[in-house]
Amino acid sequence: MTDRKILLDDYLPPSHDIEEVALEFDLHPNKTRVRSRIVFKRARGGDLRLDGKELTLISARIDGQPIEVNPDKEGITLRADDLPERFVWEAEVEIDPGSNTSLEGLYISNGMYCTQCEAEGFRKITYYPDRPDVMAPFSVRISGDEPVMLSNGNPVARGKGWVEWQDPWPKPSYLFALVAGDLLAHSDRFTTASGRDVELNIYVRKPDIDKCAYAMDSLKRSMKWDEEEYGREYDLDLFNIVAVDDFNMGAMENKGLNIFNSSLVLASPQTATDQNYEGIESVIAHEYFHNWTGNRVTCRDWFQLCLKEGLTVFRDQSFGMDMREPNVNRIKDVMVLRAAQFPEDAGPLAHPPRPNAYVEINNFYTATVYEKGAEVVGMLRRLVGPAQYRAALDLYFDRHDGQACTIEDWLQVFEDATGRDLSQFKLWYTSAGTPELGVAEAWDGKGSYTLTLNQKTPPTPDEAEKAPRLIPVAVGLLYPDGSEAVETRVLELTKPVESFR
Repeated sequence: MTDRKILLDDYLPPSHDIEEVALEFDLHPNKTRVRSRIVFKRARGGDLRLDGKELTLISARIDGQPIEVNPDKEGITLRADDLPERFVWEAEVEIDPGSNTSLEGLYISNGMYCTQCEAEGFRKITYYPDRPDVMAPFSVRISGDEPVMLSNGNPVARGKGWVEWQDPWPKPSYLFALVAGDLLAHSDRFTTASGRDVELNIYVRKPDIDKCAYAMDSLKRSMKWDEEEYGREYDLDLFNIVAVDDFNMGAMENKGLNIFNSSLVLASPQTATDQNYEGIESVIAHEYFHNWTGNRVTCRDWFQLCLKEGLTVFRDQSFGMDMREPNVNRIKDVMVLRAAQFPEDAGPLAHPPRPNAYVEINNFYTATVYEKGAEVVGMLRRLVGPAQYRAALDLYFDRHDGQACTIEDWLQVFEDATGRDLSQFKLWYTSAGTPELGVAEAWDGKGSYTLTLNQKTPPTPDEAEKAPRLIPVAVGLLYPDGSEAVETRVLELTKPVESFR
């Protein structure tokens, strides 16, 4: 493990693009063989870095010719002078999933093969530029003795002891998934808004097959809601979920093959609480919504993590408010924010939703990135209004489908869709800390009401002086009997102190 600090300012685009990826897995508990065939094309010059950890290299070829390489502990560097403009890299490696206790890459959980590749787990499977801004379509062939063998995308061929999968949508390596084991499927179907028939499966161990009904119901409601609220239709022939006992995240949005900790899928009326059901509904929705906000449009680098997570948390919170009592759900979301994120903002580890440095990427999954990231999206929607928010999201998907993006890309679509300058609003993404809002009101008794707002953000370890934020404040006036005197309007606080009459 290194203590080297990774800086946002040091970002460089990848030296090579990938046109296609073909992987072959021969499964074995301790000697799984992985063969890769990757078509590279020079993009911007420079050496090609292939990440790889805990791999035993068997062979390597470029354009069919064997080559000698000297892997280091973190991967392989191929010198630019030795590479043609376009070439095929082939490698065969051996890995040991049975001894992989990190739960990253390919590992075995109670006899079942499983993967977890976010953020940097794919490098434990084969040599690859393991970064989110390198996207490619994947085809996968799995050979083994397991009754069920799954990967991303659609199944395209199968025979005795093998199956082939193809994912036509370009994706980064962190969204790769493979599951193989003795599993049963709780199955259903969903018809999309355009009339396409989608097969739905939740794979579990045999004793759990009667505990999937609520998760399936949550999935179908999520698919329908995303069509109606965001115009996002599912894009493969089937959608699979797998429940895994040993999983170091709550769930993972791998394209077409979501992997969940069992506690967030399985429920029965005899043992599950209302809170269990709400958790299942929320996480099923969250991972499904990632199909567009995270998969089809992903992050350029891990500093942009709130681009997919903050937006998707906001989407699953909105779904929850539509499915349940909205005010109660909103109160619960704010309670979580105050309990988990406010102390983070007030402590020594305070960081903005988009930090500018990290040492260990797995420490990056924080309440600030997720919950505060969602609040920032909610403020943006409040600022521009529901209609312009939807117009900006439509533009976002149209403009950036199949791309790896940044916070700047995200804000630019709102500026283009609304004609607004959001440079001050950007501080919510780039500056840490929780602003304190003061309110003073005055009524002259003659029909004039003045509201004075002030804002101050306490210093954080990385920034002593804080510039004022753009804060949308929704205000309405009521008569003594509770009826509405002035309908709710959004005020925009942009200075340390401002009065509104």
